[in-house]
Amino acid sequence: MPGIAGVISPRPAEQCQRLVERMITSMLHEPSYVCGTHSVAQLQIYGGWVAHQNSFADQQAFTDPSGDITLLISGECFSDEAVSNATSSTGSDQAASSHWLIQSYEYEGDHFFEKLNGLFSGLLIDRRRNKAFLFNDRYGLERIYWHENEDAFYFASEAKALLCVLPQVREFDLEGVAQYLAFGCTLDFRTLFRGVHILPPASLWRFENGGHDQGRYFSVQTWESQPSLSSDSFKKEFAQTCQKLLPRYVQSSSRLGISLTAGIDSRLIMAYLPPVQPRPVCYTFDGEKKLTLDTRIAAEVASVCGLEHFVLTLGRDFFEQFASYADETVYITDGTLGVIGAHEIYFNRQARSFSSERLTGVFGGEIMRGVSFFKPLGISAGFLNGDLPRRVTTIQQEQLRKQAHPISFAVLNEIPQRRYGVPAAARSQLVFRTPYLDNAFVALSYRAPRGSAACRAEDALDFVSENNVALCSIGTDRGYVNGRRTFLRKAVAETSFKLDYFYSEGLPSRAARLDPLFRGIMSALGVTGRFKFLYYRTWFQRKLVPYLEERLNHSSIRQSSFWKTSSVDALMQEHRSGRANYLQEINAALTLEAVERLLLKRAWSSEKRAAFARQETAHASR
Repeated sequence: MPGIAGVISPRPAEQCQRLVERMITSMLHEPSYVCGTHSVAQLQIYGGWVAHQNSFADQQAFTDPSGDITLLISGECFSDEAVSNATSSTGSDQAASSHWLIQSYEYEGDHFFEKLNGLFSGLLIDRRRNKAFLFNDRYGLERIYWHENEDAFYFASEAKALLCVLPQVREFDLEGVAQYLAFGCTLDFRTLFRGVHILPPASLWRFENGGHDQGRYFSVQTWESQPSLSSDSFKKEFAQTCQKLLPRYVQSSSRLGISLTAGIDSRLIMAYLPPVQPRPVCYTFDGEKKLTLDTRIAAEVASVCGLEHFVLTLGRDFFEQFASYADETVYITDGTLGVIGAHEIYFNRQARSFSSERLTGVFGGEIMRGVSFFKPLGISAGFLNGDLPRRVTTIQQEQLRKQAHPISFAVLNEIPQRRYGVPAAARSQLVFRTPYLDNAFVALSYRAPRGSAACRAEDALDFVSENNVALCSIGTDRGYVNGRRTFLRKAVAETSFKLDYFYSEGLPSRAARLDPLFRGIMSALGVTGRFKFLYYRTWFQRKLVPYLEERLNHSSIRQSSFWKTSSVDALMQEHRSGRANYLQEINAALTLEAVERLLLKRAWSSEKRAAFARQETAHASR
């Protein structure tokens, strides 16, 4: 996954440079990546970077004409002042335009960071001031992992870059594991690894004179304290904001790819999509059999907009090579996306064949309508060893008692913690963009009329209609037609959606024995596969049984301190037979096993150094 890594230390320069090389090589997951290093020995700073070819971060390291200021960056930054020419910039011109970052820092000084917009992390080195800054975006979605000991500070976009050079952190963090078993993610800037932490959102850490301070350049209270707008004023601002910010997200080094669904969030993007050349291409992810509503409706949306639409499906190779895809997913995302997220890399790799940039409507529901996926996993305490059941319960109770503004919780907790693994997997294959985390859009969402969601479904579809009536006339997957839905359409759509969800993964264990009856009813109603196409629950009962048996019988699970040995057989037998639904338990056990095998017990060496040298040399010669 593209990112940055580095060491800040008074140790010998050659030693630090070798460490950075090893860290960078651990992040070279695709042959198409480009990479490089940059060191400032007099300031004891040694850094490196990995990027997609022709991306915003490709032409690093960014410097001023005198060479006094250097910037290493991951992700993308947007500037209102830079937008005017951005949509017409392509290829190396687009990358060159990113030099406005250095110019902005020279003009704004430390206030420069407050004006950054996008999903990014970076290291800025200022030789004139003998100072360096480590920073990330306002949400912490472009992660920076860090570890500090008595003689060095280490940082990287991927935890494995620290694991490969620091043997002392190659152990599970027991509190992090308990958090993962409680909610499917770590919390409060912890990780699964002992002594490895995550930089908080909007961090601005200054390094000088052998020390550092841990500051922040933005507080969410700035957004929370904004006055609310009237309904009419909010609608006007919403439309103007969408119209203004979309051009930032369609700039592309070649041809933009748009990931379409049947829902409102991608529809809103299409309604405000500015003219751009070459014309974007649209695609939708789907299963191996019949087409879902997502695919059928998305094809209509693309057609109305005069764009090509393709269906990317799960092929036989996904199931035949599932073990490899599962391992790759866990390894690349540092365990933040489990084995039941293996389809993400599979699909995004297909999408890369159409475009190296993917524009998606993901996170629109969380920001606009308060949709939340943050809830306890509900893992059965009977499978957990020792004190884990008590600790998991305590963590769940503590988290659920916390009070926060719903949008603040979404952008500072749910999205960068619970939802982090999905964009992390996608970014390993292509540039991942969503306009719903644009600073202007999030800031405006806080100003919605009190007592209402930032933008109700009906309001969003009104905006769609104002820009493209034909788009609004195409029904959504949740029963909206022309911006409204009758009671009957709502009842049918919501009932069908929930039934499909329960059958695909959410069937309660106590109802699992009724699965044959449930499956027959679903089939008769034509609900199965109408919304969902990922059926890991039943795949682990049929197609993926050999994989499940091989992994659950592995000694690392049998001897794990997390699981009761006697429970592993019950876990497998009860789920396979259909007498229970233990999908979450299976995912947790297989994911933690893969983390231990691939990240903690991996024989970290310089096995990729030759590849690193080749890529760095090729990039330097361009």
